[in-house]
Amino acid sequence: MKVSYPVSGLESVIFLFCNQRDIKKFKETFNSHQGYILRKISRIPIPTVDAIIPISGSKILLIRRKNPPFGWALPGGFLEYNESLEDCVRREVEEETGLKVKELMQFHTYSKPGRDPRFHTVSTVFVVKTEGTPQAGSDARDFGIFPLDALPPKNNFAFDHWQIINDWIKSGGNK
Repeated sequence: MKVSYPVSGLESVIFLFCNQRDIKKFKETFNSHQGYILRKISRIPIPTVDAIIPISGSKILLIRRKNPPFGWALPGGFLEYNESLEDCVRREVEEETGLKVKELMQFHTYSKPGRDPRFHTVSTVFVVKTEGTPQAGSDARDFGIFPLDALPPKNNFAFDHWQIINDWIKSGGNK
């Protein structure tokens, strides 16, 4: 039996199977990983969000990523279908830190190719005020609260998040 899936930039991808059991297993596996697969083979930039979470004005909350690329990072992730950027940042902050977003303000958008080694992403960064007690969740192996003048070294960050934080500090956003 032949199963065909449309893929952006290609006419289709065709898989050949011998029995219904294999088809069912393939569909279950493919559907649960479809977004990742399509992002890997697509040539369309992917929208993401990141959250700057100031703590007491002079500190910032970071997560330590559980999955590659490893390192310290701002909480954030991929925009889901039918989701606004604002709802996405609320969801990602809660999933990765356990915190509820009370207020948010858009800071800047970062789109330089290569900022994410996996895909071409376009990230909208928000500064958020939160409530609750942080705890590592979802993609976060751990979290840390760092003074702005004692951040981890640049090479310990995933993506371009060290640069994002420094841009925010230079903008006076931490005042």
